[in-house]
Amino acid sequence: MKRIFDLLLSSFALVIFFPIILLTALLIRINLGTPIIFKQQRPGLNGKLFVLYKFRTMTDACNQDGKLLPDHLRLTSYGKLLRKLSLDEFPQLFNVLKGDMSLIGPRPLLPEYLSLYSEEQSKRHLVRPGITGWAQVNGRNAISWDEKFKLDVWYVENQSFILDIKILLLTIKKVITSDGISNHNHVTMPGFEGNASKNNQKYTSM
Repeated sequence: MKRIFDLLLSSFALVIFFPIILLTALLIRINLGTPIIFKQQRPGLNGKLFVLYKFRTMTDACNQDGKLLPDHLRLTSYGKLLRKLSLDEFPQLFNVLKGDMSLIGPRPLLPEYLSLYSEEQSKRHLVRPGITGWAQVNGRNAISWDEKFKLDVWYVENQSFILDIKILLLTIKKVITSDGISNHNHVTMPGFEGNASKNNQKYTSM
């Protein structure tokens, strides 16, 4: 049932929002150049890696050592707008069609986090990751990692079609109000460094 729902709704969304997707891609090409699509490996169902697609929102600016600058220095005003409106997430509809992701589920994070999860936190990989999820409609990037993982695990243990519909409707509300995009003064979310670490210095997009 969930897979059929994913296929039908993602296909419908691609058709309905095709003009917006095309315009977004064109403006990214003009404002940021190429590549238009940002690709990155993320762990999916059972921790299996897949390539996640997002619209590009940052430049490739580097420091004198050739290392990428922090996110907040590479994120452009146009990129901020894309994130505020969640337009950068549209390419993930293709991930849903491929079966890498679901519309609803825990957000796919970075592969290096896999070894840092507790046994309880690892349960978030018992389902396909989602474009949106229970943690996203209950704080998104404005809550702590511990809170986020508890919400993810709660979803895994209580998932249902009705819950997915509720999350989808709450997501639409969140997008309209742009609620929870940033974590305090950061552009996204402090990087997860394990349960023993409280002070995180690197950042990653959620």
